[in-house]
Amino acid sequence: MMVELVPGGNLSLPEGALTLRVPGPFDLSALVTGDDGKVGGDADFVFYNQPAAPGVRLVDGGLGVDPARLRAGASRVTLVVSPADPGTSLSGLPVPTLSVSGGDGRTVARFAPPRPGRETVLLLAELYRRGPAWKLRALGQGYADGLAGIARDFGVDVLDEEPAPTPQPVVAVPSPAAGASDGIAGLVNARRARCGAPPVTVDPRLTAAARRHAAAMAEQGRLAAEGPDGVSVFQRVTAGGYAYLGVAEQLVSGPRTPDEFLDYCLGSEEARRPLRDASLTAMGLGHAVDGRSGTTYWTAVWAAPFSPGGLAGIAAEVVALTNAERAAAGLRPLADDRRLAAAAQAHSADMVARDFYAHTSPEGRQPWDRAAAAGCAHRGIGENIACGQRSAAEVVDGWMNSPGHRANILKPDFTHIGIGFVGGGRVGTYWTQLFGMAS
Repeated sequence: MMVELVPGGNLSLPEGALTLRVPGPFDLSALVTGDDGKVGGDADFVFYNQPAAPGVRLVDGGLGVDPARLRAGASRVTLVVSPADPGTSLSGLPVPTLSVSGGDGRTVARFAPPRPGRETVLLLAELYRRGPAWKLRALGQGYADGLAGIARDFGVDVLDEEPAPTPQPVVAVPSPAAGASDGIAGLVNARRARCGAPPVTVDPRLTAAARRHAAAMAEQGRLAAEGPDGVSVFQRVTAGGYAYLGVAEQLVSGPRTPDEFLDYCLGSEEARRPLRDASLTAMGLGHAVDGRSGTTYWTAVWAAPFSPGGLAGIAAEVVALTNAERAAAGLRPLADDRRLAAAAQAHSADMVARDFYAHTSPEGRQPWDRAAAAGCAHRGIGENIACGQRSAAEVVDGWMNSPGHRANILKPDFTHIGIGFVGGGRVGTYWTQLFGMAS
């Protein structure tokens, strides 16, 4: 079954060679790295002037990757997209859409990132080893300073006209005092006002999580959804005691001051979205400097705090959108079932708590096992799951664009539904949609 990914989403890959294609006027490059996120040498940078490395090769219209043939110590392959015409910006081109196929030619995943703004290259996705298996993670992270900037961040030697700075330890910015937080709030809310959005409050828990993640990126010397410890920015937020219903993050390198960072975020539609989102009422901002390169790394976290009423509203919206799809297909609506909802909510919470994403739990429990444990007497059970989507509309749209999930939503025999949603985990949001047939 082909999976549609969202930024931060991931899935397990089939064994054997893979082909990654991005149709359109784009050049593809790849960086082969170890667990430290750095290349082993210049030979690990695959691009048009160096089209092959062990296990990685540029092929007609795509990139071939055979994980079993990568160099010793390699644990990650990052796919980079740039305009084929260096004078063209990504914002003026079609959205670079990735398709991944296995050795049998069948497409296993597709990822269309948000439309880039003024970025000149895009980290589109990465293949990474988790234990003995390989997984794919959708990224969609932009760079404004071209392939040279990405190469430097990944440890490739790039000749500069000026000598490189003397290596220094990574320096993380100290915790801001209350007055500094007040100043950040003023800067942020001035931009929010320009976008017609209400003011936000600066939450110390979000600020601490943002600072920790910025420091983790500075330690790695690159933008990354996860730090070298494998912890994502969303996991840092919930570990700090902040529960949320909505979340957005901005990971940026380069700007030197909060003013410059916020102005950069106003430069593209996707980066501007959290500044304009009225539902996000709290935020935290952190930055850290990689003393080896002098690059400043920024993390902004925006959130809508958790409330029981808000969770009920999200679940009701998913049910309503699901029933609208059924109505359009001439099917009867599904009835909300509190026992299915309890089982679905427990599964979303379990995926967050134990850091997995699957219909089968680590001990082998299946959707019908969870439904039975919650007291459901339905004679048939179906389940859709998703992760990374930031709204009810986005998750239902994603399910409807995936044949297997769509079949569950439009199955005539289903009569009842329960929704689970939890904010947190590796990619930020986890959704469960549990269906039942009347006895």
